[in-house]
Amino acid sequence: MGPHPAVAAIRLAVRRVLHDVLVTHSASSSCSPSAASPSTRSAPAPRGSAPPDDAPLVLAACSGGADSMALASALAFEAPRAGLRAGGVTVDHGLQQGSDARAAEVADRMRALGLAPVETIAVSVGRGGGPEAAARDARYAALDAAAERHGATAVLLGHTRDDQAETVLLGLARGSGTRSLSGMAWVSGADGRYRRPFLQLDRHTVREACLAQSLPVWDDPHNVDPSYTRSRVRHEALPILEKALGKGVVEALARTAQLSRDDADALDAWAARAEADVMTTAPAAAGGAQAVHLDTVGLHGLPTAVRRRVLRRAAIAAGAPAGSLFARHIEEVDRLITGWRGQRAINLPGRVEVRREGGRLVIRQG
Repeated sequence: MGPHPAVAAIRLAVRRVLHDVLVTHSASSSCSPSAASPSTRSAPAPRGSAPPDDAPLVLAACSGGADSMALASALAFEAPRAGLRAGGVTVDHGLQQGSDARAAEVADRMRALGLAPVETIAVSVGRGGGPEAAARDARYAALDAAAERHGATAVLLGHTRDDQAETVLLGLARGSGTRSLSGMAWVSGADGRYRRPFLQLDRHTVREACLAQSLPVWDDPHNVDPSYTRSRVRHEALPILEKALGKGVVEALARTAQLSRDDADALDAWAARAEADVMTTAPAAAGGAQAVHLDTVGLHGLPTAVRRRVLRRAAIAAGAPAGSLFARHIEEVDRLITGWRGQRAINLPGRVEVRREGGRLVIRQG
């Protein structure tokens, strides 16, 4: 008799991601001058045996919640069968009393599943961008550091289709454009470090998988705290939408994310090509300041979506911090192209100034 359907679903999702990780790792190894010969590279371990010590390592990011415990259990089951080592990381944000003891308990649960190495990392959460953004930044910084420390090939994250739907709604509320509506990517981070196997699985499935395996889970009280925006979206906005529009809202929002990502990727690629055509001088140091010069005639001939992407890329290249550069900033800069009336320079975050000088748009920091 096979595993419970929910358990089979999570294992299949992880198995597919591990296959992609192996393909990517093999490709990068074959391109390396020091790559092993085909006869000496790691092969999948025989069923029931441990992978070799030099096999690629994949880490599960685990908070102790149902989604990440389901992820950790599936990784522990599938990784050895794929010839991969499997470890885990849990991050203690220090935002609740007893969080250190809870993180230690989660680490013990991962070890009991057979994951090794397992690491607990305590972080200090700042205030920049709000509590949710600050916690996320601290968490990813810790995961990046752990991956570097252990030489991990990939870090798996337990985000589900429901998380994706919430992310799309949050992006819609911000009005930040197609890229914001594209939600979370299947693969992200430096060199594709982060992988999200569960983006096509709903929250109910991963919780059912934990119940079927008798996995203890911890429900973070922050997930039901209405002071957090995502919590309000989860427990108030989405239920209201489903009541008004019927079931299937979550699936539709997740599908919107994928369609938006496809569109955004295509437009970004177009903008990258267009930037090379309209840039009259490469970013260069001038009196200690980075400067980008763009041809206004060439910019004016581009579709709005592409032109504004070029302007955003150029502003970031000149020193504007991406996280502080909003749509309203780019709209103001765009008016120097489409609504030129001799207006003054535009000031952007990061002490970046944009002014029109004849047939050029000059973007400079300082």
